[in-house]
Amino acid sequence: MLLQEEARLEKILKKVETELCAAPEGSLHLSSSNNQVQYYHHFPGQEKRGEYLSKKETAFIRQLAQKGYDEKLRRLLRCRLRQIKSITKDYEDEEIEQIFNGEHRERQKLIRPVEPTWNQRLASWKAEEYIGKSFPEGAPAIYTEQGERVRSKSEKILADMFFHKGIAYKYECPLYLNGIGFVHPDFTFLSRRTGQELYWEHHGRMDDLQYAEKTIQKIHSYEENNIFPGEKLILTFETAKSPLDTRLAEKLAEKYLL
Repeated sequence: MLLQEEARLEKILKKVETELCAAPEGSLHLSSSNNQVQYYHHFPGQEKRGEYLSKKETAFIRQLAQKGYDEKLRRLLRCRLRQIKSITKDYEDEEIEQIFNGEHRERQKLIRPVEPTWNQRLASWKAEEYIGKSFPEGAPAIYTEQGERVRSKSEKILADMFFHKGIAYKYECPLYLNGIGFVHPDFTFLSRRTGQELYWEHHGRMDDLQYAEKTIQKIHSYEENNIFPGEKLILTFETAKSPLDTRLAEKLAEKYLL
């Protein structure tokens, strides 16, 4: 979260500094007389308020006002970024867990950690029983390297990739979506970063119009349940002429699952 905030502030600072480079010299001074606001263009070292600006010079007045705001904003942003960088310099997300993991195995048996470790949470999640979809008679028997039956060669490729990367998953674990009922995402994961489940759907016949239409409807159902692509939903696609891009799949796994 701190790194995300740092990136957000860096983006704002870059924009502010770009605008300040194009800002006019001097600053804006305001004065009130007879309930009327008067604007002055002031330069450093001037004792007086500066040169009077007519209200006809609205665009220039706005530029000076914006400059004053941007300068204050720049000071704040630089201050906050220094603070965040100071914290993140030696901050680690799993410091509390590392204390427990650093204990001798025999000591760990005697200790109750203040919160479950990742391995404990993952083991509990994996131990949850569920009933997946059944396979129709005559369906091809395709098995992963773990001996798990899947429905397509592409799903086998994905499952084997997860296995080799040490990424735990559930295959076709039921998920209830409002408005549609139970669906069975191809793969379900537990995110170490957020503690929430992520879902991976592979759509392998996108050149089939009826299949593509059902795919779009299903994605909309995910979105209506606040499960959005790029956040909690990972999507891959293929057609007869464009098979699964394994390099892209690996990048997606590394981005969202590791």
